[in-house]
Amino acid sequence: MEYYCVSSTDAKGIGIGKVKWQRRGRRGGRHGGGSVQMKMRKLQRLIPGGRGLKPDRLFLKTADYIMQLRSQVNVLQALSKIYEPTLISKY
Repeated sequence: MEYYCVSSTDAKGIGIGKVKWQRRGRRGGRHGGGSVQMKMRKLQRLIPGGRGLKPDRLFLKTADYIMQLRSQVNVLQALSKIYEPTLISKY
């Protein structure tokens, strides 16, 4: 059974810091059937160029994509450290 996070909000839609976990209903008719295929389809949609790839190629492409995203984060963090003193001194 899968769980997902639901955060509580007040009347204005602002998060109030309470988090609860709810159970998701089972999908598919068989006991656990189809869940791997469904996850593979979701992964194929998430990864650029992933549609139609066999699982072994999809996992390699996923690993490459994760490394690409990590390097982008590292570059953005480095840039923010470089330009941070400039932004603070303006104000």
